[in-house]
Amino acid sequence: MFNFLKNKSKYFIPSLSHILFLTLFLLLSFSQGKSLLNDGDTGYHIRAGEYILDTFSIPRHDIFSFLTPPLPWTAHEWLSEVIMALIHRASGLTGIVIFFALLISIVYYLLLKVIQKERGNILFAILILLWILAFSQLHWLARPHIFSLLLVVVWYYLLDAFEYRQKNYLYLLPPIMLLWVNLHGGFISGFILIGIYLSGNFVRFFFSKGEERILYKKKTRLLGLTTTFCLLASLINPYSYRILLFPFKLVSEKFLMDHVMEFLSPNFHELGAMFFKYLLLSMILIISISKRHLNIIEIVLIIAFTNMALYGVRFITLFGIVVAPILARQLEQMLNQKKGRFKEFLQKRSNNITSIDASARGYVWPVAAVLTVIVFAATGRIEYRFDENKKPVAAVEFLKREFIKGNMFNNDEFGDYIIYSAYPQYKVFVDGRLDMYGSDRIKEYYKVINFKPGWEEIIEKYSIKWIIFDADSTLSRFLKEKKEWRLIYTDKVASIFVRNIPENFDLIKKYHYQTPQ
Repeated sequence: MFNFLKNKSKYFIPSLSHILFLTLFLLLSFSQGKSLLNDGDTGYHIRAGEYILDTFSIPRHDIFSFLTPPLPWTAHEWLSEVIMALIHRASGLTGIVIFFALLISIVYYLLLKVIQKERGNILFAILILLWILAFSQLHWLARPHIFSLLLVVVWYYLLDAFEYRQKNYLYLLPPIMLLWVNLHGGFISGFILIGIYLSGNFVRFFFSKGEERILYKKKTRLLGLTTTFCLLASLINPYSYRILLFPFKLVSEKFLMDHVMEFLSPNFHELGAMFFKYLLLSMILIISISKRHLNIIEIVLIIAFTNMALYGVRFITLFGIVVAPILARQLEQMLNQKKGRFKEFLQKRSNNITSIDASARGYVWPVAAVLTVIVFAATGRIEYRFDENKKPVAAVEFLKREFIKGNMFNNDEFGDYIIYSAYPQYKVFVDGRLDMYGSDRIKEYYKVINFKPGWEEIIEKYSIKWIIFDADSTLSRFLKEKKEWRLIYTDKVASIFVRNIPENFDLIKKYHYQTPQ
């Protein structure tokens, strides 16, 4: 009886990975979930998914802006958007937050499991993971790229298992690619990873002899075949081969790369980027003093993903995932190089924690956490909306009541929320789909908000009748001084101006300079 209870009790002991999952999921669900809605893109993704569900078709042209003729639109995240729309219909924005909190928690749960597969000091695994968490939060948002983070971890693990543990799960990669290419444009990361492993094995085959040459030839052949099947699988999408060109077309738009915040290089004066910087510097130090030489695959992985992370802040999370197992191997080798009490202390503590962790069984606590959060959400004790202190919530409610006629000019971030809250009543000038609008139109946008020569011609070109923009922006302060424009609404977040023309006189008379209490 005692042994029975003892064995059963193991199912109630959470492992380290379970503790990590619980901490992240409960923290994001109960406390920090609002941060997942910091980006208004969530709104247009939901509405795009609803359009697909309602029409049983994937849009080929823009449906959210008033620009004519409609711009060609590659809705490369269509499957993610359908999933988001289904969740939103069932449980609103609260369901969206909980779903992405769950995905994020699974990503780092799996990453810790991957690091632990290196069978090194568990204290190092915890240290690496906590360090990566510190800067990965920069890009935790309720958006389709979270699917890519999850699939990168799985993809990377399968390649590592093939390369270092003689476990061939490569047959799983083509079906994963089929899913990935329809979820998010980050599928290109999968090709980068498998390309690095393929190239690394080819180089080893070229420079090796004997049995090693035979081994690397076999690996090169298998990875080559897998890459071919992945490439074929990636063509099964609404846009066929054109989806493969999309990431390259995007990064070739230099103006967009220089003006979209998440594509800019990290600002190392910010706290999250500082953690990334110190991990990068620590990695350089560890590699330089470790006696374990990196192999060609590890070298190229570090160079490629470090370059990506330094190029654009959105790639920092990928950098963390890729370097984690490599750092674990290097730190373990460094520890093995040392002798003395400190090493014995670390090893003893690691062995004790590993022993306890290995005794944990089952998924009682993660399942209980998920069920608890679902119950709290279903009973209204957890509720999330877009932050009215950051998004033009009140201003858009005003617009929905008044239904102002004519074309608008809007802040791009406001455009995402307007699509979410007021489409199809209103169509925007610009929103978060900057890749669709292209450099020329985004240049026009910046010309207006910076009052560069010709800005008024752009207003005329698009027959702009009214403007909604940040209340504290230079544009709003400028328009207040222009007799051609009249302020009809303002709050802490947004101001609405209409042109001083006869068709707007009734609005001007009714609301001129009124500020809601």
